[in-house]
Amino acid sequence: MANTFFRPLTEAEIAALEALGNSAEAWERLSVSEDFHPDQLLQSHFEGDVEIASGVRIVRSRVANYRLGEGALVESVTSLECRRRSAFGNGVGVATMNECGGRTVKIYDTMSAQVAYVMAVYRHRPQTLAALERMIDAYADERSSAMGEVGRNSRLTGARFIREVRVGNNVTVDGASALENGTLCDGVRIGVDVKAYDFIVAENSTIDNGVILERCFVGESCRMDKGFTAAESLFFANSHCENGEAAAIFAGPYTVSHHKSSLLIAGMFSFFNAGSGSNQSNHLFKSGAVHQAVHLRGCKFASGAYVMSPALEGAFTMIMGHHSYHHDTSALPFSYLIEREGHSQLMPGANLTSYGTVRDVEKWPARDRRTVERDVINFEEYNPYITGAMLRAVDTLHTLREQDPDAAEYSYNKTLIRATALNRGLRLYNKAIVAALGSMLDKGADDAHYDGSGDWFDAAGQFITRREMERTLDAIDRGELLSTAAVDNRFRVFAVHYDDYAHSWALHIYASLLGHVPTATEIDDAITAGRHARAEIRRMTDADRERDESLEMAVGYGLDAATEEERIKDYRNVRGLGQR
Repeated sequence: MANTFFRPLTEAEIAALEALGNSAEAWERLSVSEDFHPDQLLQSHFEGDVEIASGVRIVRSRVANYRLGEGALVESVTSLECRRRSAFGNGVGVATMNECGGRTVKIYDTMSAQVAYVMAVYRHRPQTLAALERMIDAYADERSSAMGEVGRNSRLTGARFIREVRVGNNVTVDGASALENGTLCDGVRIGVDVKAYDFIVAENSTIDNGVILERCFVGESCRMDKGFTAAESLFFANSHCENGEAAAIFAGPYTVSHHKSSLLIAGMFSFFNAGSGSNQSNHLFKSGAVHQAVHLRGCKFASGAYVMSPALEGAFTMIMGHHSYHHDTSALPFSYLIEREGHSQLMPGANLTSYGTVRDVEKWPARDRRTVERDVINFEEYNPYITGAMLRAVDTLHTLREQDPDAAEYSYNKTLIRATALNRGLRLYNKAIVAALGSMLDKGADDAHYDGSGDWFDAAGQFITRREMERTLDAIDRGELLSTAAVDNRFRVFAVHYDDYAHSWALHIYASLLGHVPTATEIDDAITAGRHARAEIRRMTDADRERDESLEMAVGYGLDAATEEERIKDYRNVRGLGQR
């Protein structure tokens, strides 16, 4: 729209516009495209500076201090106005994770999950955070204007108040109640009765049906629906939240909450699913609302699950029951954390045999709706981050068992582990480690440029080495990276070579296990062993699926069936089981 040539209205056009029921505070402050025709505007009122590009239609609306892009439609909007100079949500501070603001993240309209993760988590590096905030403040200044914008082919209809909102291209706003101080990026859809204040909504996301947002960032291809309410929260790619409530959360990619009675508060999530009635709460107010919980990648809350902050669970942990003792199970991924007789009982590695885990891992990439891909997301099931956690889990369980080989039960970080569960966990972890090392050795290349040795992190969906994360943050400190776009580029460059870094990590681990640099034959043997281990794990998860699909689960099917054969046929057809 910046290159569009605008001209003032002619006297004849003004007369025609007034005849069509339009009015203006000052007609001379309207600028129109060369091909403008008066019948594009009907029964509308204009205040301040208004720029109207080719093909724009404005019907029964009030517009003040806005630029409207080619093909835009504004119809039955009570007020589309920019009342003051605004950065349109850029630079707004969101008190994510810590309700008292200890992890405040300044949002902006190109923000990635990785930069947000650094700002939320790396509070031990104040110089890095100060540099990032300076970048964001400068960007917000660049994006600020005394005029709002509506992009090409966007449609604003039936809305009440749209104030200080920058609207991208191909955006739909239909029936929203109030949008104030925000940005709607390209392809966004805002529906009926939505209220949003101090916000940014990234590309192709949908906010609909009475959702209320206050100081929130909604990432790419997310969906907020059915009266969901959120404050002081960040949601990243492909998250889907309905009915429930969020307050001060960092919702990494694929955070899902669908139920009315679910509350997520003061925590970090990713690839997460909240069951009905789940409650992750922050009720210890002795020092204020300062506590937080972290649920690492792939955690799930069963219906009615409750966790009191502070707490921390390992990746892919299933949480069932009530837990208020502030557990830390981060060293034991793929576990079940269940309530038994008022205590938190841990079953290490149990989730490795669940078909639900397989289904989750397979469905996430299949449900990726992104086109811009501003967040870096690794979907790899076998990766250095979680495999490293399983190696630590083996060490942890061995240490527990060696302390008392004859114990029936062990105490670990506010949880209890039965001896039978400990021994089973060791077997499962060892098998999964073989599977993972073989998978990573079978991919990527042995290239000295890509040193993946050492610790790995899951930075809001991206697996990355500690070494590369620190190099990136050091580069920010030294002033070598001058914009958030440059920082994002560093994360993306690492992602391009992820397989090579993961191969390097697996090679280092395999060498440490062997006690020497592996030969080509030994690498081939590890790859083959990995395939066998993965096949064995898959047989276990398939057996779990078969139990879930067995005829024992056909209760309530074939209600009016005349024969057992008809009942079974109804069950199989409904479940999509075919002839299995």
